[in-house]
Amino acid sequence: MFEFSPTRAKWEQIAEALTGRIESGELRPDDRLSEVQLTEEFGVDRKTVRKAMMSLRSAGLVVTRPGMGSFVTH
Repeated sequence: MFEFSPTRAKWEQIAEALTGRIESGELRPDDRLSEVQLTEEFGVDRKTVRKAMMSLRSAGLVVTRPGMGSFVTH
């Protein structure tokens, strides 16, 4: 399980971890980011994952398609 730093918000750390995966190529364009899988992986509430996803959308790294989910951008 992911170890969080107690000095920073969990959603920021999740967003940072996912950004690293995108930048390294581990997550590639059009890969789907499942909120359910991420809540299990990071051991957090779904609201925390959604806040991280909002941050990734603002950075242009993820796009959310209504009814389909969130995907890594090109």
